[in-house]
Amino acid sequence: MPSNVGGCGKDPMPELPEVETTRRLLDPLVVARTVTGVEVPGRRVLRRHERPTDLPDRLEGRRIERTDRVGKFLLMGLEGDLTWVIHLGMSGRLTVVAHDAPETPHTTLEAAFEDGSALRFVDPRTFGWSAVWTPQEVAASPLARLGPDALEAPPDVEGFARRLEGRRAPIKSLLLDQTVIAGLGNIYADEALHRARISPRRPAGRISRRRLGLLLAAIEDVLDAALAAGGTSLDDMAYLLPDGRAGDYMTELRVYGRGGEPCLGCHQTLRSATIGGRTATWCPRCQR
Repeated sequence: MPSNVGGCGKDPMPELPEVETTRRLLDPLVVARTVTGVEVPGRRVLRRHERPTDLPDRLEGRRIERTDRVGKFLLMGLEGDLTWVIHLGMSGRLTVVAHDAPETPHTTLEAAFEDGSALRFVDPRTFGWSAVWTPQEVAASPLARLGPDALEAPPDVEGFARRLEGRRAPIKSLLLDQTVIAGLGNIYADEALHRARISPRRPAGRISRRRLGLLLAAIEDVLDAALAAGGTSLDDMAYLLPDGRAGDYMTELRVYGRGGEPCLGCHQTLRSATIGGRTATWCPRCQR
């Protein structure tokens, strides 16, 4: 059965906008293509399979029927009721090239198509993974434990309040919990909390429904803006679009990565601290 280690935790980049942007760009390049060969230069990418041969055995000869995404997971529906799952980890990206194109450094997986093109999974830090699962394996995987998707199926205020009821953990930590709401990571949680004027340290169960409504609206606004910009490519350029371009949302960030700089709203110095093992940045004046 697929391991759930790291599946629903607090994974960093790429987050929902980066995965969804990748899906949208890949969709016309891979749907209706048949996989004719699989190469796995990096065996670590297969670690969600008990038998590493399962992925190439199940993938070769299959036609990709659709692409999808849930949370931070990219999904491709294959003929025969199989699902190709890709998690980009910290530094993964996907690109479509000619199968005989020069080798791309840090390629961990390559799937060749019948038209001479190939999908390459490039992952310098090797935290990403890929698997081809049966319906039964999907049902036993981290996918089955994800909360509502932050973009496609966000909870309403009452549903969100029920998920947070009685929770003493800081709201920042629970926004990163993929079983509460799926798709957010450090960047967009910080940005949404700033827009909603909620401190990342505030106990989640003590936030009023009015404020939760503001937070849900802020999450929607941030994700929409990030998608329009192609996601966020940080200074290390670990995330790039499939065509090699950088995501432009970096220039729109209000708080993430700006600790010690002035708040763009009130000019108070932004504060950073570790909350639940992750760095949070916020304005102590705007987000009380």
